[in-house]
Amino acid sequence: MPVEVDVGLATLSDQLTLATVLLYIVAMIGYALDLGFGRVRSTAKARAASEPALVTAGGETVDTPSAPREGTPEEKAPPAWALRAAPVALGLTWLGWTAHLVAILTRGWAIGRWPWGNMYEFVVAMCFAAVSAFLFMHLRYRNLFLGAFVTVAAALGLGFSVRYLYVQAGPVVPALNSYWVAIHVSAAIIASGLFIMAGVSGILFLVRKDSAVRLPSRQDLERVAHRAIVVGFPIWTFAVIAGALWADKAWGRYWGWDPKEIWAFITWIAYAAYLHARATAGFKGKAAMIVQLIAFACLMFNLVGVNIFLGGLHSYAEVPG
Repeated sequence: MPVEVDVGLATLSDQLTLATVLLYIVAMIGYALDLGFGRVRSTAKARAASEPALVTAGGETVDTPSAPREGTPEEKAPPAWALRAAPVALGLTWLGWTAHLVAILTRGWAIGRWPWGNMYEFVVAMCFAAVSAFLFMHLRYRNLFLGAFVTVAAALGLGFSVRYLYVQAGPVVPALNSYWVAIHVSAAIIASGLFIMAGVSGILFLVRKDSAVRLPSRQDLERVAHRAIVVGFPIWTFAVIAGALWADKAWGRYWGWDPKEIWAFITWIAYAAYLHARATAGFKGKAAMIVQLIAFACLMFNLVGVNIFLGGLHSYAEVPG
């Protein structure tokens, strides 16, 4: 019996996905404006802290504006609208996150299955996990400085999936009609989102110069990456184990040297190597971050490259021709 697709919900999902891309792009601009005026605010605060105060004859202390220092141009205070760029960008990110979530849900409701049965749906869900990791870690660690980079990565990922990976909502192969989709694939998506945020932090760590004031310190970037991987690694471990159990149920074996299985395990080894290196005394900073980025490259190849360049039993998720 053919599966009926709710065309209205499927169309709504597609429209919400496009709206999400636009919201993330506008949010990224807001974060970029906040970073752009960060130098002005930082310089103004540092100058205010170093300026001496004038003590009057009555014992009162008043602030004294200092003249521009010789040899340096006077820096104007940022406009009022620039100071509101960060909270507006954060609000747009939450709005985009909501639209993103509803787009995924309506896609699943349109066909009556878990909405990550092909490459398009998986990339959309992975971008959602990356933005979710950023937002919820911001609630605790206030890592707003990553906003511009996470939103642009999510917007690019969504744009790529819509342009090159899109397939209409429809049924999937019988192997994917299983509750293991909710277990194995969901865990892989969550871990991938955390690893993406760690990868963004690692790239910023390497490109950051010591004189840059628009970005946080390398210690803060390393701390964010490490926290994300500490949370994501056990989830990825569970995803690998769940995938083996699902393979036994679907194909009658736990391990079959399928390219996706091999690269999922290579990715696990790479992140395990990072955590081991990070726990080793003296192996921190740039060296550990390079190991983390090698693991991130393995992850990206496993999630995208395997499906594009390699075949195997996971070819159901390949890029549409």
